[in-house]
Amino acid sequence: MLEVAFRPYEAADFAAVTRLWHEAGLHPSQSDTPDRLARKQLRDPELFILAIANGRVVGSVMGSYDGRRGWINKLAVLPECLGQDIGVRLLAEAERRLQAIGCEKVNLLIENDNAKVVGYYKRHGYATDDLIFMEKWLA
Repeated sequence: MLEVAFRPYEAADFAAVTRLWHEAGLHPSQSDTPDRLARKQLRDPELFILAIANGRVVGSVMGSYDGRRGWINKLAVLPECLGQDIGVRLLAEAERRLQAIGCEKVNLLIENDNAKVVGYYKRHGYATDDLIFMEKWLA
């Protein structure tokens, strides 16, 4: 199993993290800019976790907590590192940190073109819910 260490995201990680997301098949949005990720990092730095192996970013998870619900976003592992339980360890670490700050329920969203991961999350205790997701960009 690949030896990984966890550490918080830092501004200098932007290129490596967005490259990871692309390689893992995730779609950075217009809110995934260096400036906006830096603002996210100010809010709850302990929840934006990177997995580092051999000096490079091999996984990430971006957690957040609004005082009521926790969220899991951008759980990603480099394709060449799959099968090493990096995603499992990142998810467990994010959940542990959320629980430590009082979070009782965690939500996540999966984009339609990434539906293949539904089974992964179900194996880790997540269940689907019939909701209608809506969004509105203010900028």
